[in-house]
Amino acid sequence: MIVTLTANPGLDRLVPLSGPLERGGVVRSAAAVDEPGGKGVNVARVVAAGGRTAVAVLPGHPDDPLLLALRELRLVHRAVPIAAFARVNLTLAEPDGTTTKVNAPGAPLGPAVRAGLAEALQREAAGARWAVLSGSLPPGVSAGWYAELVAALRSTGARVAVDTSGAALLATAGPGADAAGLPDLLKPNAEELAELTGVDAGSASAAGAALEADPAAAAEAARSLVERGVAEVLVTLGGRGALLVTADGAWHAQHAPVTPVSTVGAGDSTLAGYLLADLDGADEAERLAVAVAHGTAAVQLPGSSLPTPQHLRRDLVTSQRL
Repeated sequence: MIVTLTANPGLDRLVPLSGPLERGGVVRSAAAVDEPGGKGVNVARVVAAGGRTAVAVLPGHPDDPLLLALRELRLVHRAVPIAAFARVNLTLAEPDGTTTKVNAPGAPLGPAVRAGLAEALQREAAGARWAVLSGSLPPGVSAGWYAELVAALRSTGARVAVDTSGAALLATAGPGADAAGLPDLLKPNAEELAELTGVDAGSASAAGAALEADPAAAAEAARSLVERGVAEVLVTLGGRGALLVTADGAWHAQHAPVTPVSTVGAGDSTLAGYLLADLDGADEAERLAVAVAHGTAAVQLPGSSLPTPQHLRRDLVTSQRL
């Protein structure tokens, strides 16, 4: 089983535009489509679609449309009650596949809610193979909370994966991070990897672009995280596929070229594919290839749609040891 925590869930609202988005202009759209979202929710949905048991832990108002949507999807979840409804994240999708995301900050989480989420996560993680801490932290939550949860989850026997960004990522696995709070698996993108490891190319985006273009350099940067104590580093490289680095080596996998429709949920799908392959007992190269197949399937779907096994083309993924 895989249990996920989404501290900052939301409804992902897709607005398909009839033409290019122009700042200050007016553009018509088709009807908006709402999907339950948040990175941990996305991971749980892909895992469940892959035929494995997933439990999503999240805060939620009992009458929130987000929880209603999860019930309609029959996704197993444990919601800790809060007073506010979940945020709504807006995705504006242009006809050529370009997407613009507008993410709301989310509802603050007080001490009682944080304690309830930690307790639910601990309870569900007991006996699970993986616990996934995924997404941004909402207002009122310290950047070090994920690291605290990682340390607390050790007693459950579950392995812990973390996929976050910004201050939460640096507090969890940046220089000087507490070894007790280091996850078993870290899933940064290239820009986040550059931030974590101090790669300097003039700006964060330029550093990320440089690593995306050079998997060998990205592998070298990821090795420094393994040396800090992270067992597995899964790095997404955009159109260049993904990279896996462990103490045993480094692997790179890439899908045959596709036409992207939307990148929303691609990283979550990549992580879910990796975990599914791990549950199947796959080796490093195969775990990475399955992860890339899932991530590539996601970018070919509209808006926040997530891949199911029928969308996968594992045969179009090539992998090599670096």
